[in-house]
Amino acid sequence: MKQFILLTIIGLGFISSQRPTPSTEEMDILMNAWHKAAAEANGDFYFGLMDESFVFLGTDPNERWGKEAFMAFCKPHFEKGKGWDFKTIERHWSFSKDKKTAWFDEKIDTWMKDCRGSGVMIKKGKEWYLTQYNLAVLIENDKIQSFIELREKE
Repeated sequence: MKQFILLTIIGLGFISSQRPTPSTEEMDILMNAWHKAAAEANGDFYFGLMDESFVFLGTDPNERWGKEAFMAFCKPHFEKGKGWDFKTIERHWSFSKDKKTAWFDEKIDTWMKDCRGSGVMIKKGKEWYLTQYNLAVLIENDKIQSFIELREKE
């Protein structure tokens, strides 16, 4: 019986270690398509990639949008046929041991100049869904004092 349990544990460990790690190229294609969908106001793809638990953290200190609220915010922009065009400069991926969670950070070119985006994706069945995206404006360290002063102005 002990041998059976030991062989079962070893077998399960082997099987779980054989799950392929998603390729960063595949994940990049997905995220690049998400950004492209925003630029083209393709709400079906853009919102379809979001999990129901999706949260968008924007650059304004008060921006923390759940999926429904974010959709409502985007609607007037998308109805005009135009969203925002974020171009990826670089992106870095990490994956959980079970290969069902991925997280990334990216430097992106936007109308606000260089920004940083980060996010979390989960795998449900064979599909990946975005559960969080955090957009941040980048400020060089030697410009931070001027930025602080600007924020303190009323």
